[in-house]
Amino acid sequence: MAIPFDDPAWASLTGPHARFAERSGQVLRYQVDVAPFFALPPEPDDGVWADVAALAGPGQTVTVHNALPVPADWEVLGRIAGVRLVDVALEAAEDPEAVVLGPDDVPEILDLVERTKPGPFRKRTIELGTYLGIRRDGELIAMAGERMHPPGWTEISAVCTDPAYRGQGLATRLIRAVAAGIRARGEHPMMHAAATNTPAIRLYESIGFEVIPRPDFVMARVPGSL
Repeated sequence: MAIPFDDPAWASLTGPHARFAERSGQVLRYQVDVAPFFALPPEPDDGVWADVAALAGPGQTVTVHNALPVPADWEVLGRIAGVRLVDVALEAAEDPEAVVLGPDDVPEILDLVERTKPGPFRKRTIELGTYLGIRRDGELIAMAGERMHPPGWTEISAVCTDPAYRGQGLATRLIRAVAAGIRARGEHPMMHAAATNTPAIRLYESIGFEVIPRPDFVMARVPGSL
């Protein structure tokens, strides 16, 4: 399935997530307590890295769509190869055990994220969309929710389960439940995964997602003085 954007952060911050955007020149980023993502325009000019530096600040690390060569005086910390997955046959369904998570749940969410490492999650990430969780004996043991939001699409993210409860299909149930809410808005679910995370990719493919190409991202450090 073709999708009409390469960089979901840019498509989100110039669309449904515009209220979370900070700008310097031609570069956008999410507010720092919401998400760590920067976004370059589809056709940046030669001043784009100066705009990134001004927005990030000296010595800070940024992760951007690898659209242009990184300046020689920047330290490249790594390149992130990943895949994008789009819904082609997912059976979305509400889950009677899933509860909507809110601001009061953030400390538990951050604890679960720290223990399971599903990807970046910050204090206000929960404002990006609906997050669902499953509790056992009052303890949050699994969650999934909505992150980037290009027009017509919503990314399912932060899919994680406490190690003591893995193997029970909780992640699949929560993905289906989050997707049900996305579909109810007339939008399409999508996901991202590291190319090396083959178990997750196999799971997502098995429940109705299809892998499509995704540009790599680069992590780089802004020079210490501008």
